[in-house]
Amino acid sequence: MAEVLLPRKMEMANDPSKFGSPDLLHVLAVDDSHVDRKFIERLLRVSSCKVTVVDSATRALQYLGLDVEDKSVGFEDLKVNLIMTDYSMPGMTGYELLKKIKESSAFREVPVVIMSSENILPRIDRCLEEGAEDFLLKPVKLSDVKRLRDSLMKVEDLSFTKSTQKRELETENVYSFDSPVQSQLKRTKI
Repeated sequence: MAEVLLPRKMEMANDPSKFGSPDLLHVLAVDDSHVDRKFIERLLRVSSCKVTVVDSATRALQYLGLDVEDKSVGFEDLKVNLIMTDYSMPGMTGYELLKKIKESSAFREVPVVIMSSENILPRIDRCLEEGAEDFLLKPVKLSDVKRLRDSLMKVEDLSFTKSTQKRELETENVYSFDSPVQSQLKRTKI
């Protein structure tokens, strides 16, 4: 009898030991064009990123659990390192999606990159002022994706280094003879 393999929930590199691995980055790509979605997905995969693609800003909000109407997605603990969204989409624009993400306490710090085939300076400025990490003109190039990935890896590594240093410092203070706990123990013994 053949063994049946059941689908597992995808493990998303939340393990600090995987820090520094290029496949740590998980990108949510949002575009209403099937061709553009496939193209950006391919660029991201070639750049060693994990990719989730959705066809609208509404679907992106559902995926992130930010859509009040549909909380049953089941990816609450899913780590997303970057959101790349098309600007011009029916229903909700990439700019409106950016605003909703930046209003969210859970995803406020996640970088959002807006993509557009239209080079409209006021639109670009408005997105950057609202908190977009970058604004890329379509077609997006592999060099754009690699630059974004390298930039994010530096930020992730710096964040990890700072948290590690903080933990080490806290550990040193606990075991240091100058710590308040040790001083209290010395006074108690005397």
